[in-house]
Amino acid sequence: MHLFANPEFWVAVAGAVFLAVVWRPARRSLLGGLDARAARIRGELDEARRLREEAEQLLAGYRRKEHEAAAEAEAIIAQAQAEARRVAEQSARDLEEALARRQRLAEERIAQAEAKAIGEIRAVAVDVAIAAARDVIAAETDASRGATLIDSAIAALPERLR
Repeated sequence: MHLFANPEFWVAVAGAVFLAVVWRPARRSLLGGLDARAARIRGELDEARRLREEAEQLLAGYRRKEHEAAAEAEAIIAQAQAEARRVAEQSARDLEEALARRQRLAEERIAQAEAKAIGEIRAVAVDVAIAAARDVIAAETDASRGATLIDSAIAALPERLR
C-alpha cells in the first residue's frame, strides 16, 4: 500500500487519465489537422506540378517561336543579300553601258572635230593655193595676156555651168 500513499503515484495516474481523456479528441483534431495539412500540401504540389508543366509548354512554345524567328531572320538576310547582289550587278551593267555610251559620244565628237579640222585645213590650203596661184599668175602674166585669159574664161563659163 505504500504506492497508494505516494502522491507522485496519484499525479502519474491523474496524468495518465488526463492523457487518455484528452488524447482521443486531441488525436482526432491533430490527425484531422495533419490530414488537412497533407491534403493542402498535396493540392499545392499538384498545382505546382501543373504550373511547371504549363511553364515548360510556354518555354517550348517560346523556343519554337525563337527558332522560327531566327530562321525567318536568316531568310530575310539571305534575301537582302541576294537583292544587294542583284542591285550591284545591275549598277555595274548600267555603269558599263553609260561608260560605253560616253566613250562612243567622245569618239564621235573627236571624229567631228577631226573632220572640222581637216575641213578648216583644206579651206586654209585652198586659200593659200588660190593666193599663191594669184601671185604666180599675176607675176607671169602681163596685162594683155590677163585680159585674153579673162575673156576666154568668160566665154567658157556658159559651157561649164551646164
